[in-house]
Amino acid sequence: MVDATGADDDHHDHAHDHGHAHGGDHGHDRDHDHDHDHGFGPVELFRIALTGLCALAVWLQWPDHSYVSFADQLYFNFSWYGLVGLVVGGWPLFAEAFDSLRRRRMTMELSMGIAVVAAAYTGYFFVALIVTFFVLIAEALEGLTLERGRRAMRDLLALLPDEVQLRRDGRVVSAAIAEVAIGSIVVVAPGARLPVDGEVVAGHSFVDESRITGESMPVEKVAGRFAFAGTINQSGAIEIRAERIGRATTYGQILETVEEAERSRAPVQRLADRLAGYIVYVALGFAAFEYWITAGDINSTIAVIVVAGACGVAAGTPLAILGGIGRAAQMGAIIKGGVHLETLGRVDTVVLDKTGTLTFGRPEVSRVIPADGVAAADLLTAVATAEALSEHPLGKAIVAHAEALGIRPATVTDFSYEPGRGIAARDADGLIHLGNAGWIEDQGVTDLPPEDDFLGTRVHVARAGRLLGQIVIEDRVRPEARQAVERLRQMNIDVHLLTGDTAQVAARVAAELGIEAVEAGLLPADKLRRIQAIRAGGRVVAMVGDGINDAPALAGASVGIAMGSGTEVAREKADIVLLGNDLGRFAETVHLARRTRRIIWFNFAGTVLVDILGIAAAMTGLIGPVEAAIIHTGSELAFILNSARLLPGRTMLNGLAAFLRTLAGRRTARPAAGAGSPAGQEAR
Repeated sequence: MVDATGADDDHHDHAHDHGHAHGGDHGHDRDHDHDHDHGFGPVELFRIALTGLCALAVWLQWPDHSYVSFADQLYFNFSWYGLVGLVVGGWPLFAEAFDSLRRRRMTMELSMGIAVVAAAYTGYFFVALIVTFFVLIAEALEGLTLERGRRAMRDLLALLPDEVQLRRDGRVVSAAIAEVAIGSIVVVAPGARLPVDGEVVAGHSFVDESRITGESMPVEKVAGRFAFAGTINQSGAIEIRAERIGRATTYGQILETVEEAERSRAPVQRLADRLAGYIVYVALGFAAFEYWITAGDINSTIAVIVVAGACGVAAGTPLAILGGIGRAAQMGAIIKGGVHLETLGRVDTVVLDKTGTLTFGRPEVSRVIPADGVAAADLLTAVATAEALSEHPLGKAIVAHAEALGIRPATVTDFSYEPGRGIAARDADGLIHLGNAGWIEDQGVTDLPPEDDFLGTRVHVARAGRLLGQIVIEDRVRPEARQAVERLRQMNIDVHLLTGDTAQVAARVAAELGIEAVEAGLLPADKLRRIQAIRAGGRVVAMVGDGINDAPALAGASVGIAMGSGTEVAREKADIVLLGNDLGRFAETVHLARRTRRIIWFNFAGTVLVDILGIAAAMTGLIGPVEAAIIHTGSELAFILNSARLLPGRTMLNGLAAFLRTLAGRRTARPAAGAGSPAGQEAR
């Protein structure tokens, strides 16, 4: 994408501009200022109706004054219907046009104001009124559509409950959300919305996390599981120890992300504003040329001014950005600003870390291989007994696996640990040795089987000189990782694996996932240098990681993505955070970013094409001012609705249906947010 702002794809090399002071662009970086709201209330409805009636009266030639004179010398065309309709209906247009003139900015409102005044001055009151009528309709439709977008975001980010239940001194008491502190025990009843992030300490339930992680199925919550604020408790009561409150919660971070998206401006939004300004200049230039070659044909001149416009793309671009960020949040990806969504849409290279990104980042027992004549339960009992006093992560993984199968370790009477080699432990049945092959062979066990192909670490177990078997422990590859990598490759994105792990493990993980570009044994600085080298080749790079060691690479990439389970440093340095730790969601987010970019550029191309054809039709007399106003309004609405397709849970058709229901006044009132009714309704 051509970035007219001059900024490259390195989002870390420029300041994020939230002040909107863009100098040096001919004074029209924000030529079409959509910061003002075009609401649709009784006043707006009255303006549209009155302007339409006045236009009808002029068209039907109802009794009216035809001119006014001054001292019987100067005669001007005049119409009471025109005066009333233009003063009442055209007031918002003229006010914005005057403001643009005062700020020396060429805007659509100013060009339309010029066209309306010119039509009225030359006696074309019907043209002036009908143009004003369609401008009012366009502004109302734009305002309603943008408001529906904001309301969709508010629905996605419904307020947390104002009142919570706290366990204090053995009793459950009601308290305001402001009274919750870190460490407070919050009791959440069935059907209520969770008010804090934290660990479940008691109870059992299923929670709807779809609005936070994108997980469609309810997630089981028992003691020890983590729960997110903003999710909905569906069945039993649970108690949560508050770890993050208010804006610090995952829910609060999503809210801040969307608010930031509304405040900040991606480069493509600034480009849309400049396009609007350029189109106004072009339209006025062609209008002047048309006036000259037609010897003063005001009708075709006004048509040229009216038909050209970029209101749809200027309003539709921020709506598309907002909708894309909102839909990503619904899928479980927090995008920290429109610039990162735009960059993600241009990514052609994805760099993946291994531990904690492609894998779960924790050791687990993957295989239990008992020797001939040994039961698997006896093998697990022996190894769990020997590891019961161990603090080694692999030992803890083995004990947890045995306990999950209902196997309890026996009492140990003697225990010794040889660092880097293995353990010796004694129970009632004799001496147990476990560790690497060298340690076991030193104990006189010589019949070790050959090691077949595996990804993890093999722990050999022997009792009294007899081999009991092996336990294979590995950091499991995430089940969705291969599908995510395949999805990225289908989008013609190159996938690289950069890891600090050994070359053997990295190669096997890459082979399992179908990744060809692999580099292992890298330090954090090595990863950063490798990413910088890829970017130096003209590639747009996304880095996905989770640990402190990934922070430099995340900061050095074009766009950095952190796993939600990763370290605080990684999440802070990243531009996008995957809440559900699901790489499949990342691939979906990349697809969404590309779709957002396609919609925006479709609107750009469509606007330019409609304006070229419209100006040509107006200059050749194929259309007049009325048809020009219809084309202007229709194209603007079409491009805004095209952007509205990105709003969470909406398509073009149901967005239009909802819009028409709004026009008819059939809005459904939302119940007050709280721990009762809304949560219960959503849970059902």
